[in-house]
Amino acid sequence: MDKNKFDAVFPIICSSVVQKIGSEYMLDDTAAIQKLYTTKLYEYLEREETKFWQYSTEKLFELWHEEIKYGKFTFPQI
Repeated sequence: MDKNKFDAVFPIICSSVVQKIGSEYMLDDTAAIQKLYTTKLYEYLEREETKFWQYSTEKLFELWHEEIKYGKFTFPQI
């Protein structure tokens, strides 16, 4: 995906994951954003070449939850 397209979809993807975090943990948007932005998952997600942006909101939330719970996440098998 070219940079312009990625730059357009990245905020949408992050927003959906933040909403999921907020709803599951009863956090406001600011707290949910902080929870996402401080993870390794976010570091991978913000880099187009990792292709993490292709995962569903549910899968990204599962990876985020795994990292929060265990301090790491397992790369999905594709």
